[in-house]
Amino acid sequence: MNTPFSKPVQPDWEEFIQCIARTKTPRRVHNIELFLDEEIKEAVCARFDLEDGLEKEDPFFYQKREIVLQRFLGYDYVLCGVENYDLPLNTLNTQDTAGLKRSQGRNYVNESRGPITTWDEYEAYPWPDPGKFSSNVLEWYQKNLPEDMCILGGLYGHFAENIVSLMGYKTLCMALYRQRDLVRAILERTLELDRQVVARLLEFERVRVIWGSDDMGFRSGPLISPKDLRSLVLPGHKALAELTHAAGRLYIMHSCGNLATIMDDLIDEVKIDGKHSYEDTILDVRSAKRLWGQRMAILGGIDLDFLCQSEPEAIRTRVHDTLEVCQPGGGYCLGTGNSVANYLPLEHYLAMLDEGRRYTGN
Repeated sequence: MNTPFSKPVQPDWEEFIQCIARTKTPRRVHNIELFLDEEIKEAVCARFDLEDGLEKEDPFFYQKREIVLQRFLGYDYVLCGVENYDLPLNTLNTQDTAGLKRSQGRNYVNESRGPITTWDEYEAYPWPDPGKFSSNVLEWYQKNLPEDMCILGGLYGHFAENIVSLMGYKTLCMALYRQRDLVRAILERTLELDRQVVARLLEFERVRVIWGSDDMGFRSGPLISPKDLRSLVLPGHKALAELTHAAGRLYIMHSCGNLATIMDDLIDEVKIDGKHSYEDTILDVRSAKRLWGQRMAILGGIDLDFLCQSEPEAIRTRVHDTLEVCQPGGGYCLGTGNSVANYLPLEHYLAMLDEGRRYTGN
């Protein structure tokens, strides 16, 4: 097979889960990513002929390609949620300048004003109907995913992101003083939706992890006060974590930003099993391992800006040094500090993965 990797790896979902649960030092390095941009997926598949033998007319072409791609890259899982869960937002569009650019441009949320700024807009908003949520893809994976892989259920629990996106950040900041009841109503509505989604995900035996995803901060601190996060946002994650743990599964969280003021709350109150998203300008992932690695898993953390701007040999050195600190005892999975964005040079991403395969701990 045409491959950029120096040695093969075989998926092993059970050891992957044991690694996140910190029950032992794994025999090899396991990988994790929030997601890969579609442009990255297409580039990898094209370069290494991963779509050979797949029929694009197949209704499950994407899922079959995802399995082939994930196994090729060395992941132990596929990520899957339910279908027909959509929260329409006010978005803006700009030109995409990435190397693997999107011809339609890049969309981002309008931070000034979201679709819900008043009670009338709340009532008129097209909230999704849980009765129309579909688990067709989950059902297909449950039956067809290779036995050595599992499903990560997600990404849900966007409580802080929802109030920012649905109201607009500027509107939210004012609403926390003037319309706090409206903020709370939005959160209660989205929590009820997410409860139903997570409950459905947990019906599937091959879903071993629920991945909550909720950007709560920026470089120097949280987007809203720690007090408001504890009062409004974290109870939602705690509810989803309790539902997940009751089913014997793990609850991990992705959140960008400096969350130092609420990390104890996330670990001790919400009881997350692992935290994803680290950047060097806030906290080097090796420092995160030293601070919290005895209490939760540390996931990813090879800084995305570093990966974009460094040469492959420097990336390999950084990965090796990170694994020397983070791999012993388990509780670490290798990955970027955020996600495999379409502006990340493909060779740099592959170098990170290959160095993880090379690592032996000796």
